[in-house]
Amino acid sequence: MKITKVEIFDVEMRTAIPLPWHPVLVRMHTEEGITGVGEVGLAYGIGHAAGAHAAREIAQRFFIGADPFRREALWEDVYRGSFWGQSANSHVLAGLSGLDTALWDIQGKALGLPCYQLLGGKTRDRLKTYASQLQLGWGDTYLQLGAPEDYGNSAAAARDQGFTCVKVDPINMDAEGNRLDRHTTYFSHAEIELFRKRMAAVRDALGPEGEIILEVHSLTSGPAAVQLADALHEYGIYYFEEPVSYTNSKMQSYVAGRTRIPLAAGERIFSRWGLRPYLEEQSFEVLQPDIGLVGGLTEAKKMCDYAHIYDVTVQTHVCGSPVATAASLHLEAAIPNFLVHEHHSHAMKSYNVELCDVDLQPKDGFFEVPDRPGLGIELNDAALSASPKLEVTA
Repeated sequence: MKITKVEIFDVEMRTAIPLPWHPVLVRMHTEEGITGVGEVGLAYGIGHAAGAHAAREIAQRFFIGADPFRREALWEDVYRGSFWGQSANSHVLAGLSGLDTALWDIQGKALGLPCYQLLGGKTRDRLKTYASQLQLGWGDTYLQLGAPEDYGNSAAAARDQGFTCVKVDPINMDAEGNRLDRHTTYFSHAEIELFRKRMAAVRDALGPEGEIILEVHSLTSGPAAVQLADALHEYGIYYFEEPVSYTNSKMQSYVAGRTRIPLAAGERIFSRWGLRPYLEEQSFEVLQPDIGLVGGLTEAKKMCDYAHIYDVTVQTHVCGSPVATAASLHLEAAIPNFLVHEHHSHAMKSYNVELCDVDLQPKDGFFEVPDRPGLGIELNDAALSASPKLEVTA
């Protein structure tokens, strides 16, 4: 079997939304007619076009004409032979991620097995799931919430769908719902009071037994993260995600030593090499690798196994198209240290769901593990027809 063509879709939304949203999807073809899909994990922030072009260059140099069953060799070829792969470069590893995941999809289809079987088989049949990013609204409309009562309404909507666990970033919007992207000094008393009211509204809507994940997207300094943890501890925080920047792993340890709340991080940790200091310093309890950024399913599985040595649990970071959701479900089904699955606000929006042929949604707060061969999902060409496409052929 040989790889004959790779298509890369740099998705342009057909529905306008205030936040830039550009999933980068990969479809790999073989001479036997079997195709595989993957995702470059740069749907948000800056860099989706660079990720798409990185995937194209990697496909041209390393994948066209290759045997898709030589997955480990191809991964090493790119990591060692791209020059930038060994620098934990986000765009090189992201481009590789989409291609690597497509290899797993092809292998599963060729063997008639779902990807979780190739990853070692199921460790569970159902995956507990949480409603992620309540500050963006929990429904089909993208929102940016300001008022505390709106945070409570968002939590209530998730609760009514059966979720007993939610995640919210209470500091990312000002009182009017305008985005804030910098919190490098201490918070004022007024800011802390606004954040407390938002968290109180979420707790009231969820009830005393539900779990709340606190998210701050690395927007805080170490001292500000500790200040926030102290202020919000009473609301029963399940874990505190991305309290500080990844540019200095010691700051994660600084926060870990000053709060009783478990910490989580990982969506901007690239590969086992980037993960090492966090595990050795034992500075978080929950690892959140993004399959579309770390090097695909091949590297994500190794990172999860590495974390297991340190009794660190795993919640993969899922913020992309339904392809990202499918890949994460297969990995989480196979690993023994799975904690909970992230179901992002974007994952339920029609502009995102339409990109694929399967609408992956949990039921009563749980996902069933997919059983179709490979990832069990395909791209919807009708929804992608207006998006820029890069193509590499033999």
